[in-house]
Amino acid sequence: MDLLSFEDLKLIALNFVNKLLIREYEDAVNEFDNNMNEVFDAVKLKDAWEGYIENAGSILELNPIRTSEIEGYKVVLVRCEFQMLKMDVQIVFNAQGQIGGLSITPLQSIYNTPKYVEEGNFHELEVTIGEDLWKLAGTITLPNGEGPFPGVVLVHGSGPNDRDETIGPNKTFKDIAWGLATNGIAVLRYDKRTFAHSKELTPELVTKMTVDEEVVEDSVKALQVLQENNSINEKGVFLLGHSLGATLAPRIAKNTTNICGLILMAGITRPLEDTILDQYTYIYSLTGSEEHNHDLDVLREKIERVKNSDLADETPASELPLNIPVAYWKDLKSYNPSEVVKNLNMPILVIQGGRDYQVIEEDFNEWKNALKNNKRADFKLFKDLNHLFISGHGKATPQEYMVKGHVAGVVIETMINWIKKMVDM
Repeated sequence: MDLLSFEDLKLIALNFVNKLLIREYEDAVNEFDNNMNEVFDAVKLKDAWEGYIENAGSILELNPIRTSEIEGYKVVLVRCEFQMLKMDVQIVFNAQGQIGGLSITPLQSIYNTPKYVEEGNFHELEVTIGEDLWKLAGTITLPNGEGPFPGVVLVHGSGPNDRDETIGPNKTFKDIAWGLATNGIAVLRYDKRTFAHSKELTPELVTKMTVDEEVVEDSVKALQVLQENNSINEKGVFLLGHSLGATLAPRIAKNTTNICGLILMAGITRPLEDTILDQYTYIYSLTGSEEHNHDLDVLREKIERVKNSDLADETPASELPLNIPVAYWKDLKSYNPSEVVKNLNMPILVIQGGRDYQVIEEDFNEWKNALKNNKRADFKLFKDLNHLFISGHGKATPQEYMVKGHVAGVVIETMINWIKKMVDM
C-alpha cells in the first residue's frame, strides 16, 4: 500500500523545484531513486535546468496544476511561470515517494541564436504544403539578395515533430535553417502531419498509416513548393533527412524528380525493430539494474512477431513493438534503404554523431558500403556529437536532450561547403 498521498507528493514536488530555483542541485538529486541517480547526476541536472532558465527572468508563480497515476507511478505536474517563460516540470514518483522520472517542457520556448547565425543575412516566408485535408504550415528561410539560391528541404525524425524539430529546449531544424541561410542557402521546414493534424488522425486512420502518409507524401509536396519558388535555383535543390527522415530519404528521392542530392543525418540502415531493441538495451544498461530484464524479454517477443513472415494483418498493435500498427511494420519490412540508395545517381552526404546511441556506427558503415561505388558520396563522423548533433561528453543519455544546446558549428560548415561544391560541379 502506498504510504504517501497526492497531497504529500505535491509538497515534495514543490520542494524539489524550489531546490532547483535556488540551485541546490546536490540536495535535489537526493530526492531521486537509484535508477535516476545512475543516469542523471547533479551536474546533468544543473545543465538541464539552467539551460532552460538562462533568459527566463525572475520566477513569478509556482503551482502543482495536475496529478495523475500511470502504471503504478504517481505523477505531479508543476507549472513554473517566469517573466519570460512558462514551463511544466513533470515529476514521477515511486511508491516510496522518490523521484523516478523527470521531464521539463517549455510552454514558451526562448530561442538563443547560435554563434554561426547572422539574422541580418536572411528573412522568412510562411508557406503551405499541400492543399487537401492534410495541408501543412511551413517556413522558407531565404537569404537576402536576388538569388537564385540553392535550397534544402528538411525531413523530420520519428514522432509528431514541429517544423523546428523541437526536442526539449533544442531546435535542430531551426539551427540548420538559420545556419545555412546565413551563408546563402535557402531552407524549407514544415510541421509534420502527425504534429499538425493529431486530432484528425483517428485510431482507424492510424491503424492504416505507413511511412508514406507519415513522411513521404508531404516531403514530396514540400520539394515541389521549394522548387517552384522564383528565388530558388531549381537545379540546386537538396533533401536533408534526420533520423527516420534520413532513413526514408532514398525512398523519397525515388518518388520525385529534380533533386540535386541528399544529406543523411543519423539515418538507420538496420531494421527498425532491431534498432528499438538496441536502444532500450542501452538505456536500461545505464542504470546497472536487472529490473528491466522482463521488459526486454517482452520486447523481444514483440520483435519476433514483426520478423515472422506470417505476420497477420489482424495482429493488434499492443502485441507489436511500441504499439505501432501492423501496416506500418509491414511497409517498413518491404523497404531496404541500403538497396535503394545504391541505385540513386546523385551526390549524397552521410553524417553521423559518434555519441549517438539511437543510430550507431554500424548504420554509418552500412551507408558507406552501400555507396562505395558512388563517387559523389561523402561521409563525416563527428566523434563528440549525439543524435541531435549537439556536442557532449561521456555516455549519451536520453536526459541530455533536455539540456539546451545547438547543432555543432562544424556540422553546419560541413553542409554549407558540401552543398556549394555540389552546386558548382
